[in-house]
Amino acid sequence: MFDPLTEPLRYGFMVRALIVSVLVGAMCPVIGAYVIARGRAFMGDALAHSVLPGMVVAFMLGFSPLAAAVPAGVGIAALMGYISRKTGVSEDTSVGIVFAGMFALGLVMLSIARNLTVNIEDLLLGQVLGVTPTEVYLSLVLAGLVIAGLYAIHRVAVYATFDPVSAEVVGIPVSLVDYALLTLLALVIVIGIQAAGIVLVMAMLITPAAAGHLIARRFVPGMIAGAVIGSISAIAGLYMSYYINVPSGPAMALIATGAFALAAAYKRRAF
Repeated sequence: MFDPLTEPLRYGFMVRALIVSVLVGAMCPVIGAYVIARGRAFMGDALAHSVLPGMVVAFMLGFSPLAAAVPAGVGIAALMGYISRKTGVSEDTSVGIVFAGMFALGLVMLSIARNLTVNIEDLLLGQVLGVTPTEVYLSLVLAGLVIAGLYAIHRVAVYATFDPVSAEVVGIPVSLVDYALLTLLALVIVIGIQAAGIVLVMAMLITPAAAGHLIARRFVPGMIAGAVIGSISAIAGLYMSYYINVPSGPAMALIATGAFALAAAYKRRAF
């Protein structure tokens, strides 16, 4: 008997895609809650674009793009924070400089690389259906590191997010907390790029988190609500991709946007 829920799971590539999609849907809004609270939505978009050179290097050497994107993302996140603190330029200015420069470098590397079979559309829009077992395991490890990292710094991160001046006064190393959050953000973006791609990972990072923020009045319940919305959006987008043959990344982003619209309508009626 045909079952639309289990039918796609007869294929190994769909099972792998489902695992990664759930990770993306859950992890992106969790870290996205901190990004929204800090007013750094542009940071996530910039990081996603800036890891392109590292991914191209991995393709040229025959490695998984995740293998190079992880150190590249962490290094670029630290560089963005360093430029802002050491040069005196505003944070969004330093982010914009690194974003434009690194993305341009990646595009130039793609144009001059020979015998490179990578499809630029897959990089930009995501190709979760093509993830390998190794990439699934690596994504699980990265997700575990993010969860452990957030658990370790959650209290001080929330304090530094909502009242950085008082946090400095009581001895919390705000700069170190900022670097830690940037590192965790970079790891989540690396996971998200597989499913949503460089262009659309921003949607999975911000949109479900914003919807969760509208539904819940407190920070942690908002994170949980965002993770639920993100997971549902990712799974629904994956099934949409299977049944009506649309790119999975854009499908996930569209469903997440619809969820935000419903959350906005709910809040308007509730208040």
